[in-house]
Amino acid sequence: MNWIKIVIFTALAVVVFIPVQSLSAQSSSGTVAVITKLENDGIKADLAADSSWAEKVLADDWMGCDSDGKWYTKADILKMIADTKNNKFNTEKLTDLKVRVYGNTAVATYKDTYDALVEGQHCVRSVLGTDVWVKIGSDWKQVSSQGTTTK
Repeated sequence: MNWIKIVIFTALAVVVFIPVQSLSAQSSSGTVAVITKLENDGIKADLAADSSWAEKVLADDWMGCDSDGKWYTKADILKMIADTKNNKFNTEKLTDLKVRVYGNTAVATYKDTYDALVEGQHCVRSVLGTDVWVKIGSDWKQVSSQGTTTK
């Protein structure tokens, strides 16, 4: 009689856990698509000098470190976007984007190649970037960003 219970328990476990694994995979791929779109929309916003992306997507306590080792807050970024005389992207391209999902957190890594005026300095660079995203309520917010110049 014990082997009958084992067979029934095994059958129930298969019925319960297979849909859970399938749901998890769908959820992860959906998140990858959302973060990928947000990253690409950020590039479009940079090129258009549009602050609405940063206002909506960056967490209020967002911190970012650029490839020169300088820290920025969300307020700093918004101020820079508004100052198009000293801050303007001429070209920008995101490549090698990879998104990894860990529950309500996602990490995006990529290569960002740009020609821009940044705080009055002309910069032509390729940067390896890492962005950390957290799902807050129903929205994905970027909470941290870091860039390292490639060699």
